[in-house]
Amino acid sequence: MNKKIIVIPIVALIVIFVVNFSLDQPEREENTVFHVTLADPNLYSNGVYSDSFVLDEGQYSFRFVPNGSSPEILSISLNGESFNFIEDFKLESTSHHTGISEYFTWKYTGKEMLEISEKQEISIIINPNGKIMGSVSVYILQN
Repeated sequence: MNKKIIVIPIVALIVIFVVNFSLDQPEREENTVFHVTLADPNLYSNGVYSDSFVLDEGQYSFRFVPNGSSPEILSISLNGESFNFIEDFKLESTSHHTGISEYFTWKYTGKEMLEISEKQEISIIINPNGKIMGSVSVYILQN
């Protein structure tokens, strides 16, 4: 009987998480204008990752998926014909105590919002400041 009391809430939480994630995923994919997962040193040239893409006029924001091995400082620069942006995003960890265990979550802090005044080609340079072995996903989302 006690096992059922414990198992039922756990199963309910898993179902809620799966349903919520599956409903949220298409929305994220629709407004993603740039994405890269930097997990392989071969993605970097001379220690930096670079690419280019087109952004329409509008507001954008960064989203990161870091972990404990991600670069401590992730320097990102965006350059276009009428747009320049540079930011050193710093990795911060937060400790969570559950009473029987401890775990950490990570997030990058820095200026995350962008405003593009006109459609233009943007060059992005991502510099992990020498830490090319740690993985991180970088997204630019249209708001």
